Amino acid sequence: MKKGILATKVGMTQIFNEDGTLIPVTVLQAGPCVVTQIKTVENDGYSAVQVGFVDKKDRIINKDATGKKEVINRHGVTKAMKGHFEKAGVSSKRYVREFKFDNAEEYAPGSEIKADIFAAGDKIDASAISKGKGFQGAIKRFGQHRGPMTHGSKFHRHQGSNGACSSPSRVFKGKGMPGHMGCVKVTVQNLEVVRVDAEKNLLLVKGAVPGPRKALVTIKETVKVEA
Repeated sequence: MKKGILATKVGMTQIFNEDGTLIPVTVLQAGPCVVTQIKTVENDGYSAVQVGFVDKKDRIINKDATGKKEVINRHGVTKAMKGHFEKAGVSSKRYVREFKFDNAEEYAPGSEIKADIFAAGDKIDASAISKGKGFQGAIKRFGQHRGPMTHGSKFHRHQGSNGACSSPSRVFKGKGMPGHMGCVKVTVQNLEVVRVDAEKNLLLVKGAVPGPRKALVTIKETVKVEA
């Protein structure tokens, strides 16, 4: 892998290409990401580039006259992470991820990775945490059929039979049943980059990308190329 970047999902829109065809696209705020550390085989056992994305304030702890600590910014960057960022000479970041680039040795701490690492026509894989739907029934969760809605039926949106009775006398593993839906890591492969705005660090990707608006999206060059 030679290309990868962190992005936040802005939303969906549509654009027209040169021949007037309408293309639905997802707008991604891709970078700029800053390199915070270089992992090497000698020191870490593998080669990778660690990057940070989106600035984050430091954790602030004050002491009053009695010496009692008062935490002002509880969700800020800890001292350990602050020292890690200062060693790389960069500001504190909210998200830290690693990319196993083939050319990891070409990067240096403090260097930036911007949206122009990709070009129009590139194929990418987008990974993000999907929208949380809460507890849902089998119809919405797995697309199972409902019962008749009229003629005195008392079976509408229930699940129905779970299997045989005396044999095998159990419900098979993996049976689609009501439960928690969404809020899991989803990867969509072979998405096409339609347009790149290098000045605003925007990527326009054809189709839908998992996650709600403002979600963190990991963009990598695709691992499966369609023929």
